[in-house]
Amino acid sequence: MSASAAEGRVTTERVDRVLVITLDRPERRNAMTTTMAEGLNAALSEFDEDADLRAGVLTGAGGFFCAGQDLAQAVRGEFARTVDRGWFGIIDRPPTKPLVAAVEGFALAGGLEIALACDLIVAADNATFGVPEVRNGQVAAARGLTRLPLRLPFHVAAEMALTGDPIDAEALHQHGLLTRLTEPGRALDTATALAQRIAQNPPAATRITLESIRDAAASVESTAWARQARAFSVYALAGTPEYQEGVSAFLEKRAPNWP
Repeated sequence: MSASAAEGRVTTERVDRVLVITLDRPERRNAMTTTMAEGLNAALSEFDEDADLRAGVLTGAGGFFCAGQDLAQAVRGEFARTVDRGWFGIIDRPPTKPLVAAVEGFALAGGLEIALACDLIVAADNATFGVPEVRNGQVAAARGLTRLPLRLPFHVAAEMALTGDPIDAEALHQHGLLTRLTEPGRALDTATALAQRIAQNPPAATRITLESIRDAAASVESTAWARQARAFSVYALAGTPEYQEGVSAFLEKRAPNWP
């Protein structure tokens, strides 16, 4: 496998007026690299600019949604960010049209943050979600710590973030984070059908409705995000012994020895 192939890719497929975007690096559970972030950035720009496309679906290949940032790159100080849309090519500037996440397997760390950047989340009932960064000496820097307590009961979000332990789709559906649960293997079909239902509505009304819903949430989120950005820099944390030990331990599949 070439170096470029090993870094993964992002593919797109048109289904009527819906664009299906796939994170395609299943051998690494779709962990995000700089190459994939640029690919997602480009796919979302295609989605935004094509007037025939009315809604989108974001999914992962190989039975996984996304394992987040590729830690082998992170330990070298390389992060999956783009100038245009920020973390993972989506976090700071999602598309202007409705986007549905279709989650199979798991959405962990940055993978959950990518799902949170979508407007709706459909998941298989055996899917797993989590923000495990704290266990590896990291912080969920791609708005996960801002968005989770706004979309879940505070104590549920706090337990997820402070323990780093995963939580199953059934529980998150009960707490209102997930739009729909499906049988395993059916998340993409269900998400695509939901996106097609949205795409039937007139585009101007859909755009204004989406902007209004996002603006209502963003008024609170923007204040919290600005405070977090002032208090924390992933680049500063990446230079600490704690971060280096945590990521190295994860990659070497051993318990960390905290300094």
